Amino acid sequence: MKTDHELLDAFAPTGTLRASINLGNPILANTHPGTGAPGGVSVDLATELARRLDVKLELVVFKSAGESVNAVAAEQADVGFFAIDPLRGEQIAFTAPYVVIEGAYLVRQDSSITRQEEVDCTGQRVVVGKGSAYDLYLTRELKHAEIFRAPTSPAVVDTFIQENLEVAAGVKQQLEADAKRLGGLRLLDGHFMLIRQAMGVPKSRGAKASAYLSAFVEAMKKTGFVADALARHNIQGAAVAPLENQG
Repeated sequence: MKTDHELLDAFAPTGTLRASINLGNPILANTHPGTGAPGGVSVDLATELARRLDVKLELVVFKSAGESVNAVAAEQADVGFFAIDPLRGEQIAFTAPYVVIEGAYLVRQDSSITRQEEVDCTGQRVVVGKGSAYDLYLTRELKHAEIFRAPTSPAVVDTFIQENLEVAAGVKQQLEADAKRLGGLRLLDGHFMLIRQAMGVPKSRGAKASAYLSAFVEAMKKTGFVADALARHNIQGAAVAPLENQG
């Protein structure tokens, strides 16, 4: 994938590739406990993209998915890592997914809710991370339950406890870790959605940039780069997305 001037102008108009990194999803990125530096699958992919484009990389770090999406939509960042969603797709051109993860529900141990079908009932309050894929999806899908929004996805379970809400929704692995940390909580079986995590570029950057990024993601899956990154960062519960039909 040879870089040309048109691609460089599309991906790095400032001379640096600015990658929007969302720390709100632990499957995508985390901070190093010692240095505080961001790292993870999305950082590895951003680093490799910058290497292939032969440009410097700047990580633009956010605590929530909503902030990360807004930065790319407003062209304050050049590429980002998001769950595919039609609302986000109005301004962002998505690749195919590189990983697929599960969205799950969590309740208290003594909750009367035992099945996912029991969540969407009048009087139930479901807490999600503001602007997250779960927020966007459940806002469309829930017809009776009320949605309560925490500031970020990692704050969902603490908000759930503090506000005495009925259900928490989010990344299955984050909910499992919080349940273990706090005790007295349980996950409902199964998942309410499969989150397809992709890369994205502002649509204003043109079809050539979108096509290049899509080809990059397929190459990262095909060569094992994504699988290796998941293993290196000890990410459990996320599967490499299937290769797209190349026709």
